[in-house]
Amino acid sequence: MKLRDFDLNLLLAFDALMKETSVSKAAECMFITQSAMSHALNRLRDLLDDPILVRTSEGMKPTPRAKSMKLQVREILREIQHIVGEPKHFHPSTSKHQFIIEVADYVEYMLLPPLKEKIYHNAPGVDILIEKPKHSFPEKTLEEGKTDLLLGFNRDIDSPSRFIKEILFEDKRVCLLRKDHPLVKKKKLSLEQFLKMDHLRISPTGNKSGVIDQALLSQGKERRVALVVPHFLYAPHILSTTDMVLSPPLRIAKQLIRFSPLKIVSLPLDIPPYQISMAWSPIREKDPAHIWLRTQIRAISNSL
Repeated sequence: MKLRDFDLNLLLAFDALMKETSVSKAAECMFITQSAMSHALNRLRDLLDDPILVRTSEGMKPTPRAKSMKLQVREILREIQHIVGEPKHFHPSTSKHQFIIEVADYVEYMLLPPLKEKIYHNAPGVDILIEKPKHSFPEKTLEEGKTDLLLGFNRDIDSPSRFIKEILFEDKRVCLLRKDHPLVKKKKLSLEQFLKMDHLRISPTGNKSGVIDQALLSQGKERRVALVVPHFLYAPHILSTTDMVLSPPLRIAKQLIRFSPLKIVSLPLDIPPYQISMAWSPIREKDPAHIWLRTQIRAISNSL
């Protein structure tokens, strides 16, 4: 007999019959009618070619074959219950889980330090591996579990509709330059001044053109991007020793002025704010460990 020909619900009936050795009591145990249980017993007898339960002077008794199957069937049902029952809980304080996250430079700078601090105190055995975002949306690695989350600018996360994407927070552009910059005496910068300056741009790919350049182009204007660097680490030293200007998100600018003689001025362009998002595969939506990670990231984003 092949498994596809066997109704697995009959294993439940078999287990109840072995426990009760009574059709009527087994029916009560399974909340079905005695007739339905009798029908299940008859099907078991046909499929297994064995009487299963036999009437004796001392009541119904299982056959040798039924006795040999009893413990195995019970173990199988217990395993199935374990598989389809409540999902395993995630215990951060004792977990040795590893998460792999693709993170844009800005998000790495803003979210990872507080995230690692949270993990250090609350989940010391949990490891975080950071990877740089690929040029295209990482469908395969997210679905295969090789990447847990993608964190970055909403405009860059071009995810297929089957993936889940959530906006975490927004940020706006400002200008950042040295405190004693000769062209900027106040906290305002005119567009004319802005266009005369040499610009520093952060781009992991080395691209000189970005959102600001597109906005200027729509007005028939352009700026000179004199230097492109891959991340924000270089920016404070470059800005504090030159007359260059950088146009970073406000939250990054606030971090950078804490350690360098720099100042923040408003950007003389009307540009929509950044939206920072995270994306993941619906395959991981109900995974307790993944839920915990997303909850930590949301909490940090809200605190910003």
